[in-house]
Amino acid sequence: MSDRKAIDCRDHPSDKGCTLRVEGTEEEVLDAAVSHAVTSHGHTENPELREQIRGLLKDAEK
Repeated sequence: MSDRKAIDCRDHPSDKGCTLRVEGTEEEVLDAAVSHAVTSHGHTENPELREQIRGLLKDAEK
């Protein structure tokens, strides 16, 4: 079983006050977080964004 990862918008405050938290495998969370960053926060999807978000992933709480 792979280690679960998480990302929480509350750790990265925005004007929107987003409170979304995503948890799953690293690739699941990365895909969901990139999609969310683009659709909800207006970021542009590109390899740099994916790597930036990958660096923000944390181990999920057990």
